[in-house]
Amino acid sequence: ATNENLPPNVIKQLAKELKGLDESPPEGIKVAGTPYENGVFRMKLLLSHDFPHSPPKEFNLFILCNTEYLKSICTAGYFLTKIFHPNIAPNGEICVNTLKKDWNPSLGLRHVLIIVRCLLIEPYPESALNEQAGKMLLENYDEYARHAR
Repeated sequence: ATNENLPPNVIKQLAKELKGLDESPPEGIKVAGTPYENGVFRMKLLLSHDFPHSPPKEFNLFILCNTEYLKSICTAGYFLTKIFHPNIAPNGEICVNTLKKDWNPSLGLRHVLIIVRCLLIEPYPESALNEQAGKMLLENYDEYARHAR
């Protein structure tokens, strides 16, 4: 993310969170045993001027799903890499209440990593943004997994 339009307090907060993630990455951020295992996904992050009081809107992210943890940051926003998933729209939009209407300023980038991991591990097809993926997951997991790889 560029800092050209962010106020100094947001840049300071982001730098602090990034340093903390680098020094102590969240444990267990793996998607082993899912169709997304060994995947590489890119996302885009756009922080608002009042972050962390409002959630990130989109983000730049490079996720390596074959590692112990995600190598970068992520949050609610958009996958730039095409991904077949019930809770990710065909345009890449992610909808997770915790990262939108249930956002709390005490939740930071570490929490976002965990939420995205949970979304990849445990899709919620009953609230699908991609209806085809949701229906396929419920009716034929093997076909869904082939499509998702």
